[in-house]
Amino acid sequence: MTTKAFEGTFQGEKAVWLQAGRYEAAVLPEIGANLIAFRDTEKEYRFLREPAMDEMEAFKARPIVHGIPVLFPPNRYEDGKFPWQGKVYEFPINEPKTGNHLHGFVHNIPWAVEKFSADETESRVTLALRVREGHSVYTFLPHEFTIRLTYTLNAYGLHQHISVHNEGKEAMPCLIAYHTTINAPFAPNSQASDYGFKMTIGNRWKMSERMLPTGEFQPLSADEEKMKVGGLSPFFESMDNHYTTSPQNGRNYMELTDSREGIKLVYDVGTSYKQWMIWNNGASEGFFCPEPQMNLVNAPNVDLPADQIGLVSLEPGEIWEETGRLYTIELNK
Repeated sequence: MTTKAFEGTFQGEKAVWLQAGRYEAAVLPEIGANLIAFRDTEKEYRFLREPAMDEMEAFKARPIVHGIPVLFPPNRYEDGKFPWQGKVYEFPINEPKTGNHLHGFVHNIPWAVEKFSADETESRVTLALRVREGHSVYTFLPHEFTIRLTYTLNAYGLHQHISVHNEGKEAMPCLIAYHTTINAPFAPNSQASDYGFKMTIGNRWKMSERMLPTGEFQPLSADEEKMKVGGLSPFFESMDNHYTTSPQNGRNYMELTDSREGIKLVYDVGTSYKQWMIWNNGASEGFFCPEPQMNLVNAPNVDLPADQIGLVSLEPGEIWEETGRLYTIELNK
C-alpha cells in the first residue's frame, strides 16, 4: 500500500495531504486545522463537503459548513457571557439575530503543524494550538493550554485524536465540538434519495426562540425515533436540533448508508461527547451536519449537573483526550 504525507495546497491554501492506498485527506493548518477533504479515490467518493475554488473566499469568511471544523467552546452562549468559577468571561456577540456568541475562537485561526510522516501502513499529521498570554484566544479564555489534533490515514479509513492540556495554574473549561459536514450523496452516481442515516440520539432538548436550551426535553416525533434504528433520510425535515447522546453497544456514532452503492459510512465519535447537534441547512439536499459536542449549548449558564450537560473542568496539568473515526463498510460482502 502506498502511503504519503506532504505539504501542498488545497484550492490555493496551504494544506498537509495524507495518502494511504485508496484514501486521501487534506487538512488546512491556517484555517483552524479544518480537515477539509476525506476521499476514496478508487470509487471517487468525497465524504466531506469541500469548497470549490470560487467558494474559497466565502469559506474563509465562515469556515463552518465545510470539512470538519473544530469548535472551542462550541455553539451558543447567552449574551456572550461565560460564567466560570466566580468570574464571567465576555465573548463577542457574533450572532445578532439571537444576541448570542456562537462557535468559539479556534476554527478560523492558524494552528501550527508539529509534524507529519508516513510509514508502510499509514500517514499522519499533528497540529497544535498553543494558547498563552497575548494569544487571540487568551483574550476571551484567559488560560494557558494546548489543543493537539492528530489525523491518521490507513487502510481502515481516517482516525482522529484530540487532546487538551491545561498548562496554566487554574482550572479551565474544556468544551469541544465538531461542525462535521457530511456529503449526501458522497458517491458521484448516487442521489440524496439513496441515503438513510442512523444516530445514537437520546432525548431532544427543548430550545427557546434564541436557540438556547430551556433545561427541559421535548417528545421525539415518530421520525426522530427512526433515527435510532436507521433508514431515515437526512433531509426528512428541516433540522436544527439538539439531543443527548445514547451510545449503543458501547459506541457513539452516526451511520450513513448509500443503498445504491451498498456502502455505509460510519462516523464513530467516542463517548466523551454527551450531546448531538444535527443541522441540515433547511433540509436542502447535498450535505448535513451531525455534530458531536462535549457539552450542552450554553452549558455554563444552565442550572443542571455538570456531568449531565458535559461541563468539563481541567485542573492544572490535566489532559483530556478523545478519539474519532470515519470509515466505510461494504454491505454486500
